Amino acid sequence: MFLNFINGLINYGFLRNALITACIIGIISGVIGCFIILRGLSLMGDAISHAVLPGVAVSYMLGTSYFVGASLFGLLAAALIGFISDKSKLKNDTAIGIVFSAFFALGIIMISLAKSATDLYHILFGNVLAVRSSDIQVTAAVGFVVILFVILFYKELKISSFDPIMAKASGLNTSLIHYVLMFLLTLVAVSALQTVGTVLVIAMLITPAATAFMLTNRLSVMIFLAAGFGVAAAIIGLFFSYSYNLASGAAIVLTCAAFFIAAFLFSPKKGILMTRKERTK
Repeated sequence: MFLNFINGLINYGFLRNALITACIIGIISGVIGCFIILRGLSLMGDAISHAVLPGVAVSYMLGTSYFVGASLFGLLAAALIGFISDKSKLKNDTAIGIVFSAFFALGIIMISLAKSATDLYHILFGNVLAVRSSDIQVTAAVGFVVILFVILFYKELKISSFDPIMAKASGLNTSLIHYVLMFLLTLVAVSALQTVGTVLVIAMLITPAATAFMLTNRLSVMIFLAAGFGVAAAIIGLFFSYSYNLASGAAIVLTCAAFFIAAFLFSPKKGILMTRKERTK
């Protein structure tokens, strides 16, 4: 079965494109996901990944690249959430729920009117086997921007993630860092649409990073582990998808979940079974 997968990679360009794109998404989702979970912004990631749907619909209607439309609507959602939180007494999670559900519902209606249910299914759940060379190039460009930003501003991201009050007191523009991070989160969510779809993007952003969090207390190690788990999930998930004719996005996400369950149970530092053993000694 594994040999069949290898033969498929050799003989079929679409499968190679799918694997390359899925691996890139695994890396950048893991990297950006570390900062998302450390800042407690998992719900924001969920909101943006769903809020891009109307942008995809508008792009289809206008015959332009979905990347531009989805990015604009993702940024608009982040701005609206911030505006509602700042100008009202509602908590941030309430604003997130209002904006992302409204955008998501609008997107479903617009896609249903503009295209067939099949297109809607692919947007919601991904179709990595239909990845084109242009999609790889866009995904690689997003990956380059994300990784470059993290390398250049690693210290600022680290301080503002662990101690935002101290970061602000030391003169860092924490608001600017936050919005740049939201911009990068939007780019990653949009680039992952083809791979796992809008419904499952949040799993790629959160689960590998959460798995890495269970295994280390160092941010630098956490970032590398999260990227590694993202790549491993992409390869294994795509293998099962190709071998058993499963939905590729769902297979990748379930692989991520399996990694997390293993870490949750058996992590030497934070696994519930290992800590229970320590307590019983």
